[in-house]
Amino acid sequence: MAVVNLNGTNLMVGLQASPSEMAAPGFNGAVRNWTETIEVGATDSVNSTYLMARLPSNARLLAASRIYTDDLASSGAPTIDVGVFNLSGQSTITDDDDAINAGIDAATVTDAALILGIENYGKKLYEYVSGQTEDPKGDLDITLTLKDAAVNVGGTITVEIFYTLD
Repeated sequence: MAVVNLNGTNLMVGLQASPSEMAAPGFNGAVRNWTETIEVGATDSVNSTYLMARLPSNARLLAASRIYTDDLASSGAPTIDVGVFNLSGQSTITDDDDAINAGIDAATVTDAALILGIENYGKKLYEYVSGQTEDPKGDLDITLTLKDAAVNVGGTITVEIFYTLD
């Protein structure tokens, strides 16, 4: 078993959205999409992380956002948490590895809502972090964390994030 920390390929080619680029007139309210796919290794262990998106802190996550996984375990009960993480030195946000969702089953083929609870649909990204009441006005990472058990079958995880900017 090995702890791995992978980055989605879109992040590697600089397709990050920043508030200054997206605040131009005519952009507010337009639905945007970020889709990221990552390949999970058969020996990824608990606490492995998968950086899936870097979005503006004021991005409103929409109900249509989904997570899709292959069956990543033939035994055990690994789960996936969806969290919000601060870019080093970018804001006062405290990393929260289960801010958006927790306990997504990774031991079966999954097609699930990315956001836990309909009461959380439409929240700004920074509002998912416990105790955060003010927009830090920067980019935040959406990261998946493997929890509860290691995977023992390699496979694919895809997130599809739909959001708007105010």
